[in-house]
Amino acid sequence: MPDTGTGPRTGTVPGTTPSPSGTDAARRRLAHAQAALLEALVAGAPAPEGFDRDRLRVQARALAAKRASVVAKVAPELPEILGDGYRAAFLSYARGRPMTGGYRLDALLFAEHLLESGAPLPEGVRRRLRRWHRDRSGPVPPLRLRLRLWLGRLRRTAP
Repeated sequence: MPDTGTGPRTGTVPGTTPSPSGTDAARRRLAHAQAALLEALVAGAPAPEGFDRDRLRVQARALAAKRASVVAKVAPELPEILGDGYRAAFLSYARGRPMTGGYRLDALLFAEHLLESGAPLPEGVRRRLRRWHRDRSGPVPPLRLRLRLWLGRLRRTAP
C-alpha cells in the first residue's frame, strides 16, 4: 500500500485496534536479555544464557579499567593520594557497583567507600582522602580549593 503522507503508518487498518501479537512479548524478552547482559558487564552478575562467560569477564574487566582511568582523569588527586594502590582499590570497588551518576559522583562514592569500609589505609592517606572527600561533597567547594583550581587553569592556559 503506497504511503499517501497523511499520517504515520501503523500497519493496522483504520478504525480497528491492533491485535496483541508476539511483538510485545519479544520486546520484553529482549529488554530482559539486555538488562541481564548489562548487569553481567558492569555489576558482577552471572553471564546470561547463551553468552561466553570468559569473554564477558574480559570485557567487564576492560570496562572497569576504563572507568578507573576516567575517574583518575576527573579526580586526579585520588591516584595521587592512594599511589600504586589506586587501580586495584578502584577495581575492587567497581566490582558489583555499577556507575549510576557520572564519573564525579563515582569518584566521591569510591572515596566514601574506602573511608567507610575500614580499608587498610595508612593514617596520612586516610586523612588526605577524608579531606578530599569533605572538600568535594559539600554544596560549594571551599575557597582554598576554588583558588587552587583557578590557579591550575590559569597555569595551563598561560603561554
